[in-house]
Amino acid sequence: MEFDPVLLAPRRAEAIAKGFWRDRTINDKLDACVREHADKTELTAVRVESRETRRFSYSELAALADRIAVGLSRLGVGRNDIVAMQLPNWWQFPLVYLACSRIGAVVNPLMHIFRERELSFMLKHGEAKVLIVPKVFRGFDHEAMARGLQSQLPALKHIVVVGGGGADDFDALLTQPAWEQEPDAKNILTRHLPGPDDVTQVIYTSGTTGEPKGVMHSANTVMANIVPYAQRLQLGADDVVLMASPMAHQTGFMYGLMMPIMLRASAVLQDVWDAKKAVELIRNEGVSFTMASTPFLTDLTKTVAETAQPVPTLKTFLCAGAPIPGPLVEQARKTLGTKIVSAWGMTENGAVTLIKLDDDDELAFNTAGCALPGVDLKVIDFAGKTLPAGEIGKLVVRACSNFGGYL
Repeated sequence: MEFDPVLLAPRRAEAIAKGFWRDRTINDKLDACVREHADKTELTAVRVESRETRRFSYSELAALADRIAVGLSRLGVGRNDIVAMQLPNWWQFPLVYLACSRIGAVVNPLMHIFRERELSFMLKHGEAKVLIVPKVFRGFDHEAMARGLQSQLPALKHIVVVGGGGADDFDALLTQPAWEQEPDAKNILTRHLPGPDDVTQVIYTSGTTGEPKGVMHSANTVMANIVPYAQRLQLGADDVVLMASPMAHQTGFMYGLMMPIMLRASAVLQDVWDAKKAVELIRNEGVSFTMASTPFLTDLTKTVAETAQPVPTLKTFLCAGAPIPGPLVEQARKTLGTKIVSAWGMTENGAVTLIKLDDDDELAFNTAGCALPGVDLKVIDFAGKTLPAGEIGKLVVRACSNFGGYL
């Protein structure tokens, strides 16, 4: 695939000079974690229905990412090839992303609720070379759907199935063979390491007003958001992040997958939302932060109240995606003892407004916070004129984390 992230180069010099772009990639961050915190548990992935839990230290995470990277190269995946994933929050999701980053491939996350109409458009438009799907998730046969689409997608060479058990099984192709021991493995893992301005992710918008648009992000654009986001929330290496929001959305991808590695922290993934399970994970894993939409907060507050099982380690719940009712904030503060933070953002730039931890609680339901460093906001009328405070109009955003353009 040939990418055209035309919005990156014109603002590079200013973003570097102001310190918003730090010219690092997820490879740099992961390698540093391995050097300094090799044995620390980075990932705990929980499958609610099967009750399976898989844990990875930083060193185990990096080693398996290298193995999967060489395995993907054996399938013909190389620099700028798109690897699409229609996976829930299973451990395979972050491992495939990290593997793609080792060989310069580009990840295309796809929501597991998408069906033939959405997938046929996105996979064809992005020219995905590999599609990774679960055999079955929540009673739906994703493998059958994928194979039914393949004849319409000339660029799609391989369908890899998690839990498939056949010749195209994820483990058989990517995790069981000791690919990293092959003579050419070192060359494969080093020859196409992506730079900080290379496209690393293509993620499609929902297409509510037309066909979905392929949002292109680089390491510089996404990290330019994650750094000030974590700073405002006072998150660091001692935090444990629970992510039950799908990693195929930017919420899960940026703050559940990338941010823990950037902070040298730990992540806990939950694949199916169940408030009782979330309470159990928060208590057992020492979860200190999570981000999800309003219904998640409602469920969690109700469950803690009904079960009388407190969650004292949960310092912050960032709630976004829908308005937060004032009574819910009050009840959540009382029941959970957790700071409720409101935010606003888009696929194109991440969460670019947040309230601050020392703000009054009422700002969480009266506002979407204030701009992060590197973000400029204004409200304009339909003629483009800037409106005074208190007037309703169109919100215009210019951010260091703005994407590189639509594919």
